[in-house]
Amino acid sequence: MSDLASARVAESANTANSATRDSPTSPSIRRFGRQTWLGLAGLAGIVAIWWLGIAIFTTPGSLAAQFSPAAALSALPDLIRDEQLGLHILSSLRRIGVGLAWAVILGVPLGFLIGRIRWLDKALTPSLQFLRMVSPLSWMPIAVMSLGVGDPAVYFLLAFAALWPLVMSTAAGVTHIDRRWVQLGESLAATRWEMLWHVYVPGIAAHVLTGVRLAIGILWIVLVPAEMLGVNAGLGYLILDTRDRLAYSELTAVILVIGVLGFLLDWAARFIYRRFSGTMQDE
Repeated sequence: MSDLASARVAESANTANSATRDSPTSPSIRRFGRQTWLGLAGLAGIVAIWWLGIAIFTTPGSLAAQFSPAAALSALPDLIRDEQLGLHILSSLRRIGVGLAWAVILGVPLGFLIGRIRWLDKALTPSLQFLRMVSPLSWMPIAVMSLGVGDPAVYFLLAFAALWPLVMSTAAGVTHIDRRWVQLGESLAATRWEMLWHVYVPGIAAHVLTGVRLAIGILWIVLVPAEMLGVNAGLGYLILDTRDRLAYSELTAVILVIGVLGFLLDWAARFIYRRFSGTMQDE
């Protein structure tokens, strides 16, 4: 009896170990851990190359030595305390939010109409493609002459830059909606409002979120030069200020802050998209 019990215990343990190995969460956790460590290793390698390049090609105490990682990190406390880095970050994020909001308000309805109405698509697509290929920074003189220096011109440039990804993504989402959903709604005598909220909005939501993520990436690139249009706060303004003061260690620290914030914004957009996509698949 003891041998039989021992055999059953061993069989149960092997079954449990096998189930643990075969569970769907275990490989995903290992994959996430591996990706995290690889990402950290790559980041450490880039910092090492950066530090090594400064150490080899510059002399201690020179102007170029201020661009080293150690100098940038040592300048961060002064930036936070004396230059009020937090207020500059909030100003930049506010401008990003306003520009993105205007792009969503204008771009999503326009993209919906382009994807829904065939003749409108044929009429507007050439013009939209032309405007999309013009760099948003090309409009800086026109924005300043029309709106003056300050926030209005910055809002215009950011909204213009973010508009096109949202228009294109929304139009693509409308054209990719399953026609059976539309036929089902029409067969149930759904009103236009019901068709919009129960068929079209869920059908294009993933595409709109993709457009938002692309727009955030473009906005963050356009933000820094746009904030050089006479504003007195923001990360772009801080870049100019540190350059004029020849505070290159602080300038490098601001560049690092811009990169970290851009990474976090993109991560947040990807996280929202994945959560929404997972919710839609569960439903």
